[in-house]
Amino acid sequence: MTWETVDGVFKLALDPLFTTAAAAILFVLGVTLRRRISFLTRFCIPSAVIGGLIMAFVTLGMHHQGGASMSFNTAMQTPMMLAFFTTVGIGGSLSLLKRGGKALIVYLVACWGLAVFQNAFGVGLAKLFDIHAVLGVMAGAVSLEGGHGAAAAFGPTAENLGVAGAQAVAIASATYGLIAGGLLGGPVASWLIGKNRLELSSSQDHLYKEHQDLEKTTELSDSFDLFRMLALVLVVMAIGGVVSNWVNDQAKNVWQWKNFSLPGYVGAMFVAVVFRNLNDVLKVVKIHDKAIELIADLSIGLFLTMAMMSLRIWDLYALAIPLIAILLLQTLAIALLAVFVLFPILGKDYDAAVMCSGFLGHGMGATPNAVSNMGVVCERYGVMSYKAFLIVPLCGAVLIDLVAIPNIVWFINYFTH
Repeated sequence: MTWETVDGVFKLALDPLFTTAAAAILFVLGVTLRRRISFLTRFCIPSAVIGGLIMAFVTLGMHHQGGASMSFNTAMQTPMMLAFFTTVGIGGSLSLLKRGGKALIVYLVACWGLAVFQNAFGVGLAKLFDIHAVLGVMAGAVSLEGGHGAAAAFGPTAENLGVAGAQAVAIASATYGLIAGGLLGGPVASWLIGKNRLELSSSQDHLYKEHQDLEKTTELSDSFDLFRMLALVLVVMAIGGVVSNWVNDQAKNVWQWKNFSLPGYVGAMFVAVVFRNLNDVLKVVKIHDKAIELIADLSIGLFLTMAMMSLRIWDLYALAIPLIAILLLQTLAIALLAVFVLFPILGKDYDAAVMCSGFLGHGMGATPNAVSNMGVVCERYGVMSYKAFLIVPLCGAVLIDLVAIPNIVWFINYFTH
């Protein structure tokens, strides 16, 4: 950590260790505030977002006051980001598709379609408002279906390709999406149930109960399970980095795609997906899902906090009006898709209505929003939708990224040529 005064301005620069320590403290602060403030819990605002935004507003105050500034060295953010996306890939077992049957396939295809639609719609709106097309992608699937994790990952990638303000737009859009998704889900499902006079009954899906029983048997017995999974994540991260570098080298030197860029975390995620599905067949390594989940929580907590605390909020000023317009239109679009497309193809029953509330939750915000929305609906009507609680989290938290992330990479690369 260094500090100096230049032209009357006090400048504080945190090195990687101090930056990571600050991120950890801010994350703990975020957890504490989230537990004490009901609004933050109701809308599933991540603890990393809460803590990181506090620091972002502190630096914003410094920026406007002019007497001091603070900078961060987020060198540890990249390894944490790689670790998180690797855990996403390890969770991407295609055998999960068997548990949900036809309804899961239909719902998953709808989620993949939404990712493409959000990006295409966002690009079209960005061009209409005469701002960079990739900012429409940042206010599309990157921040809405992708949430804060994807926003913090793809924002810097877009900025490195010359899209000014991309990270600020992505983070702001993801924050809006969390709130909008939490507000929309329950009312839309209730309206569908009332308007269509749906029978309040649900498929008592035994597969969901089996899934819950399986989760209860995967508690950590000792630290070795955690260390073993950490070793696996690190190996896959390293191989993923090699694959990403190879693809980028081939793209530029062989395929002549001079502006193409495959982020390292995307390569790590897909190496993890390939490994997981080969391992499901060959049984080489015993996957401990609880340990993988803990690694995911730790890595995204630190990486997202660092992304939030280094956010330059002032970059949003010139983009405020077009960004608000794009997000409001995206909200209207997903509500119409849920009511007039997803609800009919899922069968127009109680389960379909509950799943639509989940679709709005993670399609605008994150999987916890989806679960919260569905829980509120089921509590109100007194009927648990086992089918919805099986399908929506599997798709929203795991399987959706198999298409959503390559789709985002393509849009970013295509519109930065």
